[in-house]
Amino acid sequence: MARTILSSATKEVVIGFDQPFAMIGERINPTGRKLFSKELKEGNYWRVKKEAVAQVEAGAQILDVNVGVPLADEPAIMAEVVPLIQSLTDAPLCIDSSIIEALESGLSVYKGRPLVNSTTAEEEVMERVLPLVAKYDCAVVAISNDDTGISEDPDVRFEVAKRIVERAHDHGIKAEDVVVDPLVMPIGAVGSAGTDCFKLIARLRNELGVNTTCGASNIAFGLPNRHAINNAFLPMLACAGMTSAIVNPLHEGLVPAVRAADVLNNNDENCANWIRYYRQPPAEGEEGGRRGRGGRRRRRAS
Repeated sequence: MARTILSSATKEVVIGFDQPFAMIGERINPTGRKLFSKELKEGNYWRVKKEAVAQVEAGAQILDVNVGVPLADEPAIMAEVVPLIQSLTDAPLCIDSSIIEALESGLSVYKGRPLVNSTTAEEEVMERVLPLVAKYDCAVVAISNDDTGISEDPDVRFEVAKRIVERAHDHGIKAEDVVVDPLVMPIGAVGSAGTDCFKLIARLRNELGVNTTCGASNIAFGLPNRHAINNAFLPMLACAGMTSAIVNPLHEGLVPAVRAADVLNNNDENCANWIRYYRQPPAEGEEGGRRGRGGRRRRRAS
């Protein structure tokens, strides 16, 4: 049974078939955010700090860290941001960059065992990223596309993922440390995107024995009220066997939907997490609530 073990200096998070669904917070990312990009270029990291704390408080167990800004010194920014985030939270990090120097910069200062995001099956990418993953003994996200691009055929995407898992093995990286992103197609463009993804997740789990992740919000790209679709999609992914996803935990209803899936998948023993987060406190005067003055209960007349 695949167990992808990630850690910070003080906390361990396990991604696995028998574990609670792992939410990877996506908001430390300047893509499409002009002000955030400007701040990163200037070495102003207050928004990084804000997003890190807010996402963990909302329920994210892992934080994705992407500081890719055009014309900025991404390796230098990554080297500063990773220790900063680790000083604020004990959540493990997913170091996210398409620039190999930025990945190594983050890995070199990281305390614990992170996730690297990511490699594809493109030969050049695998030969740059996988040796780095082996060097730092971490886990890696494997995205199911190759030199030919992204196939709409889920069987082709399975074979691409299999190729990455096999190449990772050649570098001494175990299958349990490869977290496959099967790539979610937008349902507005590909009507079978949801069912294709569910079938592919099952194959990845049963045939390759790997954990899985995705950018869950891709499913509703271009559609109105996309958050409602996302919130429905995540529990369905969990029930299909997906074990993690990159999400925005601040979106209303998303975290409760994921925690409910943990309960229904029997990955929340005795519903302990659900009760801890959502049990209502006793009302005034009820058993366990506040009592009268002095904390004494009135004795009922016999």
